[in-house]
Amino acid sequence: MRRAVAAGLAGVGAMALGLLGPGLSSPALAAAAAATATADWRAPDPQNVLVVDTDKGRVLVEMVPEAAPAHVERLRALARAGFYDGRTFFRVIDRFMAQTGDPKDTGEGGSDKPDLKGEFTWRRGTDSGFVAFAHPMGADLGFVGPMPAVSQGWDYASMTADHKVAAWGTYCPGVLGMARDEGPDTANSQFFLMRQAYPSLDKRYTAFGRVIFGLDVVRAIKTGEPVAAPQDRMLKVRVLADIPAGERPRIEVLDPRGAAFAALAAKARAARGADFSVCDIEVPVRVK
Repeated sequence: MRRAVAAGLAGVGAMALGLLGPGLSSPALAAAAAATATADWRAPDPQNVLVVDTDKGRVLVEMVPEAAPAHVERLRALARAGFYDGRTFFRVIDRFMAQTGDPKDTGEGGSDKPDLKGEFTWRRGTDSGFVAFAHPMGADLGFVGPMPAVSQGWDYASMTADHKVAAWGTYCPGVLGMARDEGPDTANSQFFLMRQAYPSLDKRYTAFGRVIFGLDVVRAIKTGEPVAAPQDRMLKVRVLADIPAGERPRIEVLDPRGAAFAALAAKARAARGADFSVCDIEVPVRVK
C-alpha cells in the first residue's frame, strides 16, 4: 500500500493508554489542574494548531515545528488550501492508528507538492524546547510542547561537533505522524493519529505533533484495513489562526516547563516505578 504507516502490524499489543483525551483525563486531574497557577498554562501558537472537524466530532492537533519544520509547513499549507476537507480515514487499526489525508481515499495518492525529506530526528541544543523528566540508560525522556520525546542524554552534547544531541518524537497515544512509502523521503500529504502507543515507529516515521483535544474522537473512528464504506471523514480542517477570533476555541495546555507539570511527571514516575514510560505522563488541557 502506498504511504502505509508500516507493514506487518497484526497483533498490536495494548500499551500505555489515555493521554491527552477530550480535555482533562479524570475528575481528580481536572480539580488539580483548575487550582494550578495561571503561569503554569500556555496558549499554543494558533499558527501551529489544526482544528479538525470530523463526522465523529472535533479534534485539535498541536504541531511542533522544532521536531519537523517542513512537515508542519506542509500540513499548514494543505489545510489552508482546503486539501483535507472531505478526506476519509481509509486505514484505521484499533489499537494502533487512524490514517487519512489521501485525495484518493485509498492510500495510493498524495498532493501535487514534492515529497518531503524525512525529519525523523532533530538536533537538541541549549535553546531547545525539550524538557526532560527522566534519564534512563543514557537517554532523556521528556516533552517538546505537548509531544512526548526522547533524546540522547545531554552529557553527550560535550562530545559532538555542534554541541547538540539527537532527539525524536515518540509514538504515544495522540501523536501525529506522517505516512510514507518504503523510501525514507516519500512523505507527501497522508498523516496518521495514534490511537494507542507504538514506539517501534520511533525514528522511522516523522513525529511532529499531538492531539490535544479529541483523542476519544480519534478512537471512535470506524476501523478497517481498508475501512469498509462508508468511511468516517474529516469534514473541514483549518489552522486555528485562520478562524475568526470570536469563533476560535480557547485552548490552554499545561506547560512542561512549569512546576505543576514537573509534579505530575514525578507522580507518574513514582506510580510506575521501573515500568515508567513518558507515555505515562498525562498532559492536562483546557478548551473553551
